[in-house]
Amino acid sequence: MNTKNSITTNDKKVYLVGSPNVGKSVIFNYLTDSYALVSNYPGTTVELSTGKILIEGQVVRLIDTPGIYSLYFPISEEEKVTRKVLMTGNPDLVIHVIDAKNIEKMLVMTFELLELGYNLILVLNIIDEAKKLGISINTELLSNILGIPVVGTVSITGQGMRELFFLISKMVI
Repeated sequence: MNTKNSITTNDKKVYLVGSPNVGKSVIFNYLTDSYALVSNYPGTTVELSTGKILIEGQVVRLIDTPGIYSLYFPISEEEKVTRKVLMTGNPDLVIHVIDAKNIEKMLVMTFELLELGYNLILVLNIIDEAKKLGISINTELLSNILGIPVVGTVSITGQGMRELFFLISKMVI
């Protein structure tokens, strides 16, 4: 899914956002075949990872942002950078990755992203561990309620990643 072509200003931009430790970087590495350009955001030591995906001949830039709990109340420098990048970067698509085991707490930021009008995919990662805890999530029903695509994944095994790639393709190309 990766390409070695250089990134241009015409490339589509897809941002991976979510709380720390929800699997954003694993998803990033899977989608980009671990090809990452790491750069410091101006004025900070916080890093954004940028990789490329080739979809139907079009380069799509994937940006893995630092973990954030809330867009409205960023506390750490990392959260402030993610908020600023989201607010000023004009993404074509935002992928909100959450830990399916903690869906109630993590949907708060999904609502913030929806309120701000982003083109959005919700990824329920670590869905296997949620199931082990007896948590059953109907992704189709949740998608209908939220009005956005919802996909369940287990990023470390690749489960659901093809569906995520298909959704990205459908929403940015």
